[in-house]
Amino acid sequence: MKMEDPAAVRPAPSNRPAIMGTRHVIAAGHYLAAHAGFEILEAGGNAIDAGVAAGIAVGVLQTDKVNFGGVAPMIIYVAKTREIHCIDGLGVWPQAITPDYFQKNHGGKIPAGVLRSVVPAAPDAWITALERFGTMSFAEVASAAIRFARDGFPMYPLMSQFITDNQSSYERWPSNKKVFLPKGRPPQPGDLFVQSELANTLQYLADVEKANKRRGRSAALRAARDAFYKGDVAATIVKFHQKNGGFMRMEDFADYSIKFEPTVKARFMGIDVHACGPWSQGPVLPMALNILKGIDLKSLGHNSPQYIHLITEALKLAFADRHHHFGDPDFIKVPIKGLMSEAYADHRRSLIRNETAWSAMPPPGDPATLKELAPRWIPQPQSEEAPGPGDTTYLCCVDRHGNAMSATPSDGSNNSTIIPGVGILCSGRGTQSWSDPTHPSSVAPGKRPRLTPCPALAFKNGKVHMPFGTPGGDVQPQAMLQVFLNVNVFGMDPQTAIEAPRVANYSYPGSFEPHDYFPGRLYLESRIPKQTGNALAKMGHKVYWWDDWTWLAGAPCTIVVDHKTGVRHGGADPRRPAYALGW
Repeated sequence: MKMEDPAAVRPAPSNRPAIMGTRHVIAAGHYLAAHAGFEILEAGGNAIDAGVAAGIAVGVLQTDKVNFGGVAPMIIYVAKTREIHCIDGLGVWPQAITPDYFQKNHGGKIPAGVLRSVVPAAPDAWITALERFGTMSFAEVASAAIRFARDGFPMYPLMSQFITDNQSSYERWPSNKKVFLPKGRPPQPGDLFVQSELANTLQYLADVEKANKRRGRSAALRAARDAFYKGDVAATIVKFHQKNGGFMRMEDFADYSIKFEPTVKARFMGIDVHACGPWSQGPVLPMALNILKGIDLKSLGHNSPQYIHLITEALKLAFADRHHHFGDPDFIKVPIKGLMSEAYADHRRSLIRNETAWSAMPPPGDPATLKELAPRWIPQPQSEEAPGPGDTTYLCCVDRHGNAMSATPSDGSNNSTIIPGVGILCSGRGTQSWSDPTHPSSVAPGKRPRLTPCPALAFKNGKVHMPFGTPGGDVQPQAMLQVFLNVNVFGMDPQTAIEAPRVANYSYPGSFEPHDYFPGRLYLESRIPKQTGNALAKMGHKVYWWDDWTWLAGAPCTIVVDHKTGVRHGGADPRRPAYALGW
């Protein structure tokens, strides 16, 4: 066995304790959302009820990065039936769009505003999850979110700073300015932040549900869903789009429904890691694990130069395949079985050079021939610009029955228009498509963009072991990989695993318009020793430094279940206002 590298970083004691409970634990990207879900658990709700409550709440509490009119992919485990369900929670391009529209009219760019809108998916995702796997009503689980929107919540520093940094973006549309720049300025920490129109929309759905209560729980939930997609909410959004040159029409809403999709799975150290399919970047994580499981990572030492080099190179290989192969499987053939195979992982692992980094994105591979393919659709590399922070939030829950939810709701408000009268966005996830009709994630009517949010759920011996996820755009699978390895290779408790210093590379075309590309660039949090950075630079990595603690490195949450004791151990990232609660 290789001796531990002397430059390895020994993680410092965590700043927060791991939250432990024997009945239920929830973790979410904002402490008030975690509390909203926890109240549902204490009232007798299950993990899905609580997860939906927290999910709707973050769509109020983190509307700089998340929206009720956005996306909400999730993986759910139902203990009674021992079934895993994956809801895509992702909208589709309107039928009126053409594949070459942006090339013909916008120079190949997908501009901010209504033109990048896809059908909002989160309302259908939350209500469907609640109807199929929950026990409570929409009104019950949305009550906290309605209060936060109607009465306001105290503005917190990170959101205040984000709005301040993006003030000019918010000023582009009167409706965004009205919500996010009350009194003509960004709200300051401690100010009450009110979103009245959003509160009215959520209350309207709750009222419709109540009016249909006599028809039974499922019918009442369906009525609330239809009030959004076939009623006044959709009509208001469509009217705004028609007035402002958008493509969305009532038929796009009425014909839409979320999809139940199969997960992809990797087995690592006896743990089955389930992720979302190639309609998202979900397979990047299990593909990287497949490559790394042929390497004795623990012997390298945590965050040693060699360790960081190997996980970075494995991720680069997975990102190369993401760029070349991933897209909506309803429109393109994704060779996912081959990409997830042991033979393909062995081949890709052989491309890693122990002392030399790929100076750019590696070539993608062909799992059928085990040969490299010519890279395509490569943007002009960026020089010294900083990578843009594509972002979102995350939540997870495990209840007393063993049910679990892992969800990554999203959609930021600085580049999409708040729809006047309803206080929500019409999902701007079109920013994750490509205007080139030949790209696997191209624009097309009815097609889903390739989504960055990618929750995961791990199992050990057939039981829930670890729901986990993070915000962070393209950083998501990278932060998730590091936290997973911290727990399962290095034996850290969840909180220590989350707080340990992280790295992220940007050596691939980014997922967000304009798909910036930073060949070879690797960021390290500054708690990692300079000598480690110097060693990585000698290997060929273009090393850049973050602060000691940065929200740009993501903000994972996780819950690790000890089935010997029954204790659930929760962790949440102090880099952002994320918290875990347990009982």
